[in-house]
Amino acid sequence: MGLSEIEANKQVESMAAFILNEAQTKSDAIRTKADEDFETEKVKIVENSKKKLRNEFESKKKKVATEVAINKSTAVNRARLRMIAERQEVIQRVNHEARDELSQRLNDQAWYKGLLVDLIVQGALQLLETQVMVRCRQADASIVASVLPQAQSKYAEFIKKQTGASTDVKFTHDPSVVVPDSALGGVILSCHGGRITCDNTLGARLQLVMENDKPSIRAQLFPHRR
Repeated sequence: MGLSEIEANKQVESMAAFILNEAQTKSDAIRTKADEDFETEKVKIVENSKKKLRNEFESKKKKVATEVAINKSTAVNRARLRMIAERQEVIQRVNHEARDELSQRLNDQAWYKGLLVDLIVQGALQLLETQVMVRCRQADASIVASVLPQAQSKYAEFIKKQTGASTDVKFTHDPSVVVPDSALGGVILSCHGGRITCDNTLGARLQLVMENDKPSIRAQLFPHRR
């Protein structure tokens, strides 16, 4: 017995309702999944953006810190170099003042003669030769020649006192080599044809003192600086 038209319509409506319900359910599920995926992607994008910003911030922070450190180091080095230059300038001024004072003392002939004798004897004790040539400035030629006998005697007396031996030394003025005026004064001793020399000029002695005593000179001139 076939379905009536009314029953057939009900079945069709029921099937349609079922299909629509399934479609709605699937549509809701798809929409929900899409919303979840969207939220997940959105969170991912936001976190990535935050991470990128943090990385950029840290990078800029490190760059600024590096620049600050470099600038600080540069400033410290400049200050140190400036301080060193100032110290050197003061030391050079002390050196020039010492040279000027020595130049003034050379006007005292008695004092200068005694100094020349000591410089010649000291130099000869470095060479320990019996024939020694004595070089000097052109302006000192006569005074140096005048003290050579005294220097010979003093040298012989010193050797006798220290060793008990008698020795003769001959000091001869060497006019062939003139010591420049910049040497300030004093003598240069030589032997063996000039192959061996001993610079005992006042300029050389002053330079030696300045070099050897630099630490103590700095300590006296700059007691509060390190």
